Amino acid sequence: MSTGLDGLTDVSLEVFSTCAQSSDGDRDTYAQRVADVARWSERAGCKGILVYSDNRLVDPWLVSQIIIQSTTHLCPLVAVQPIYMHPYAVAKMVASFGHLYGRRIYLNMVAGGFKNDLTALNDLTPHDKRYERLIEYTLIIRELLAGAAAVSHEGEFCTVKNLRLTPPLPQDLFPGIFVSGSSDAGLAAAKAIGATAVKYPKAPGEEVAPDEGLGAGVRVGIIAREDGDEAWKVARDRFPEDRRGQLTRQLATKVSDSVWHGQLSELAEAAPSGDNPYWLVPFQNYKTMCPYLVGSYDRVGEELSRYIVVGYRSFILDVPPDEDELRHTNAAFQHALERVAS
Repeated sequence: MSTGLDGLTDVSLEVFSTCAQSSDGDRDTYAQRVADVARWSERAGCKGILVYSDNRLVDPWLVSQIIIQSTTHLCPLVAVQPIYMHPYAVAKMVASFGHLYGRRIYLNMVAGGFKNDLTALNDLTPHDKRYERLIEYTLIIRELLAGAAAVSHEGEFCTVKNLRLTPPLPQDLFPGIFVSGSSDAGLAAAKAIGATAVKYPKAPGEEVAPDEGLGAGVRVGIIAREDGDEAWKVARDRFPEDRRGQLTRQLATKVSDSVWHGQLSELAEAAPSGDNPYWLVPFQNYKTMCPYLVGSYDRVGEELSRYIVVGYRSFILDVPPDEDELRHTNAAFQHALERVAS
């Protein structure tokens, strides 16, 4: 996101949008929707764009190639799940994008997923053990991409011997790495692999500073307008109440061992009614998986500034419905940085 205010603040933010999912909308237009959202995001000044991965969706690396071919510098933030790919295959993909396009990739390291997906893949690994596996897995990827002459590792989950990566990755293209930081196991993994810990945040006034030296980010949707009443109208039109969605979300909460899902569910049950800028109705109705900030540019900017002051520097937004929405979001971030500077 275009967040620079020269002379006002030295705060540096990384803002990512999110790519449209292949499970939503018409199949024949999906590739064009990916390209459109990528171009909107780049023009809005986003650093990158999150690309989801689960059993329902097309391969995130192929989607990332569409993104790269449709833009000049936007960085795909690719969701990587260890049960889908060998760590060498991940490192090879990152190095191949660097070799072919001279482009940087970000990696969103995913320990879990939908329970039915994990069961179908016969992955019965307990929650915390999945993060232990993720540490081994990611450290192998890091070492390969760092240009080690040969990588050997014999662990509980991964074993490689004298593994070499060619073509090598130029070090200025070394990937940024994100991981969920909602649980203690996730935070421990972030520290062990040198990743940015990303969480679904509480309301800004309730968030505490991340651990010292740990990169930290939040996943949050934004609907902002010059006039707050207009923002709320847009929000309620886009995310109406849906009883079927509410029941689906309740069922998902019961069967999930995800810490962030449980935390958001608790917050949703206790959320105040009315026009509180921290809005969980889209999550409650199973329309999206992140909280939203809704209101005027100034009001949303005030809430964003609280996250920034506490220490969050990476923001992953929801899927933008159109390019204009990113323009409105940019305005809210500008208000936030003006508040931080003052």
